[in-house]
Amino acid sequence: MAELTFWTGTMDAGKSTLALQTNHNHAARGRVGRLYTSHDRAGVARVSSRLGLTVEASEVTPDFDFWRTTVDALTQGARIDYFVCDEAQFYTREQIDQLAKVVDELQIDVFCFGILTDFRTRLFEGSARLVELADRTEVLQVEALCWCGKRATHNARTEDGVMVTEGEVIVVGDVDVPVDEPTVVSYEVLCRQHHRRGLTAARARAVSLAPDPLPFG
Repeated sequence: MAELTFWTGTMDAGKSTLALQTNHNHAARGRVGRLYTSHDRAGVARVSSRLGLTVEASEVTPDFDFWRTTVDALTQGARIDYFVCDEAQFYTREQIDQLAKVVDELQIDVFCFGILTDFRTRLFEGSARLVELADRTEVLQVEALCWCGKRATHNARTEDGVMVTEGEVIVVGDVDVPVDEPTVVSYEVLCRQHHRRGLTAARARAVSLAPDPLPFG
């Protein structure tokens, strides 16, 4: 029986790497699949891994209809055994419903990969619906680490090294920008304690380098 599976983890946990590996493994066994993504850091219609792998994919825009597109393709004689859906947190609630229908009615496996919560620690729309509907939800076992060395559980958005908690939900950035080269928008994974305190790596380093105050009252 086909299944809807949701693989989740923080940024830097290897979701896109696993998505590409899943696609490769199934294709190597003669299965025919389709690769989807949305707002990948490498650009439109690309699935990219921080290990350097990049593969072309179909871009999921807000008006994309998985059900209609799939039915049309099958009607025209296409073979589809599975979907690999990266950046699924950006999909709409309706699109996740369509993917569940594809699994149930057309017996096509759907493998979704995405972040659970945004930089405000709130569930993404697509991820929330996947948790509600998926046959299985799996947490990636590769642990991303906070700058302090603890397991990272939260995604933080930073501007010039300073954590922000307001703004547009979807702003493409990356976690690989060195803190010495601040950018307009970048991301960092933090443990819950340091996310709650807003203590990023850049801020922690600035505090540690600050001169000790003289012991005068």
